[in-house]
Amino acid sequence: MSRKSIYSFLILAIIVFFTWMLLNSENTNEHFSEKVKLSLRAIGNQLLLKNQDSTSLVLPVVELENSTYALSFQHQLTFEPGSLVALVKNSFHKSSLPKYYSVEVIQCTDQEVAYSYEIKNETENDIIPCKGRFLPKNCYIIEVRFTKRTSFINNKHTFLYALIFVVFISLFVVYLNKKKYDVKPEENNSTYTTIGSFQFYPEQNKLVKKAQEISLSKKECELLEIFVANPNQIIKRDELTKKVLEDNGVFVGRSLDTYISKLRKKLKEDATIKLTNIHGVGYKLEIS
Repeated sequence: MSRKSIYSFLILAIIVFFTWMLLNSENTNEHFSEKVKLSLRAIGNQLLLKNQDSTSLVLPVVELENSTYALSFQHQLTFEPGSLVALVKNSFHKSSLPKYYSVEVIQCTDQEVAYSYEIKNETENDIIPCKGRFLPKNCYIIEVRFTKRTSFINNKHTFLYALIFVVFISLFVVYLNKKKYDVKPEENNSTYTTIGSFQFYPEQNKLVKKAQEISLSKKECELLEIFVANPNQIIKRDELTKKVLEDNGVFVGRSLDTYISKLRKKLKEDATIKLTNIHGVGYKLEIS
């Protein structure tokens, strides 16, 4: 596989991975929102039961901006702030929701904050005022805002997936590079013919001498195939011209002597091979 193909594969793999991350992130956020709504409805139900109210409704939980959710009720109610703190804490713990959040109890009529507190996951830093005093019966909206959420990118599962992905890509690149350097000309699966110290690959239009590759033009390759098939034999000029330099009976290309000269130069490094001109007759590939 070429370097360009490797880079193309890596870019495609990265695009697929981050697309998957984005889609998974959206699914995770949607799942988080549903968990919060279910948890808040359970809290609302418990507050109503503490008010001896088993018939009025907990209205649908509304998701606001900035990870904020609003819980409201069909009728007025009263509650002790300490019970609200305990209900929220227990419900969020059961639902495995984040431990960093703030709660505001807002009066429906004038939008004034009747009660609020903040949890920071550390008992000594929690801000929970006015516990023990019942709020007067009124219409309230309870807003919960999560102040610190573990993002999808920082999620430990995502980190694990990313690590596996990086390791896989690294191993794949190492494998391709190893395969590239392990392949040697003599291990090539293409059929070749030995000419002295050369290996001749007609299908690939090349000569190989040890680790050195010598490219051949199409005509040079066709000429060499004829000579290799008839070593130490005179091949007439007319035969060579007809087989190599004519296309549907029409003479094409440069002269035969030019191609022979080019081929002779590419074979000159092996003294056991000689491309001889038999004057007035043709050429002969002499192999000692």
